[in-house]
Amino acid sequence: MSTEFTPVSALAGGALIGLAATWLLAALGRIAGVSGVLNNAIESGEGRGWRLAFLIGLVLGAGAWFAFTGATPRSGFPPPLLIAGGLLVGFGTRLGNGCTSGHGICGLARLSRRSLVAVAIFMTAGAATVFVVRHLFGMPA
Repeated sequence: MSTEFTPVSALAGGALIGLAATWLLAALGRIAGVSGVLNNAIESGEGRGWRLAFLIGLVLGAGAWFAFTGATPRSGFPPPLLIAGGLLVGFGTRLGNGCTSGHGICGLARLSRRSLVAVAIFMTAGAATVFVVRHLFGMPA
């Protein structure tokens, strides 16, 4: 089973995420935890404008990447598994009091012990999931 190693796009994406998180912290004093941004955009009226702009920018940025590079989104996964995965990620985000962007990018940069533990759990769960999906179920990861 082959995989694609794309260091240039990964490096560019990581740099852009870091710049966005830095800008948000410098400009508004806010942490770029996407789950918190989304939650507060839905539940709270405070700062809804910048939160919606941030979320729309995430979607438009991904769309621009696909449009300008000719890349295609991943396909071939059974919809019930995608739905189950999305629900599990949402549940885990609430349970962990934050998402990978909040803990992994912003939390680690602030030397948060709680974020270090959360990231260790995220990475372990991700590695286990890839092993199960790829080697036990025989699906591309």
